[in-house]
Amino acid sequence: MKKISTTTLAKAHNITANELFTQLSKLGFLVNEENKWVLTQQGKAVGGEYKSFTKNNETIEYIAWLEGMQIESTKENNKHLTSTDIGKHFELSSGRINTILNEIGIIKKALKGWKVTKLGSSVGGIEKEHHQTGIPYVVWSETILNHDALVKTIREIKGDNTQDEIQKGNNFRNKFEANFRATDGHYVRSKAEMLIDNWLYMAEIVHAYERKLPIEEEVYCDFYLPSGKVYIEYWGYENDEKYLQRKKTKQAIYEKYNFNLIELSDGDVLNLDDVLPKMLLKFDIQTY
Repeated sequence: MKKISTTTLAKAHNITANELFTQLSKLGFLVNEENKWVLTQQGKAVGGEYKSFTKNNETIEYIAWLEGMQIESTKENNKHLTSTDIGKHFELSSGRINTILNEIGIIKKALKGWKVTKLGSSVGGIEKEHHQTGIPYVVWSETILNHDALVKTIREIKGDNTQDEIQKGNNFRNKFEANFRATDGHYVRSKAEMLIDNWLYMAEIVHAYERKLPIEEEVYCDFYLPSGKVYIEYWGYENDEKYLQRKKTKQAIYEKYNFNLIELSDGDVLNLDDVLPKMLLKFDIQTY
């Protein structure tokens, strides 16, 4: 079926383009990032896609939709799921589901209730308020049930990892053997990582080692701190060209998803007591 621009689709429905953008945003098909409309996974699922044309030697990108797209019928058919609904699907409590959604970075705790994050909005999360209490909560399209990070985390928690998933993780970890044992029992791949791990443990900061980022790309961090949704990367092979290229790629991914990132060099590792408390405080993590 032919695809048309948002402006053309708006004319077909006798509304302005701005009104249509607002409606599509409320449906979870679009999210506004830095004054630019961005397609969510939910928007792509109903046929939205990026197209472009050239004008005066400049490439202009726009979002296109199916020509016969009916906004009202789409709204009616677009069932939103609460954490209770998701919990029933995975046989977990709504509270457990919210902690998992929080851990993978698509919702965050409010004073009471839960708020959607920028990453959560990009995968179709919509923030609402309880009509009586005003407490915020987040609803999702049915596509959340197939969200890669959510499904994998639930499988890990329930001990239901498939053999392929386990082998995939093993292949990643076997590239460089983890022969350095940290105080908390983690086995890491270098003395510098051991010093970082020991420092975090002695500072009583909960941390994970080589946690996969909650994105489609197969990327693992060095350390992850759940309390502040903070990732730590230690860059150790500054004279290796391939390593430097990998470093640039990872930095670009952290920037793309706007993740909280602390980057440590060899010099930083030698002065962790001075360096890390200041870096962590920027993300509201207090030490000592």
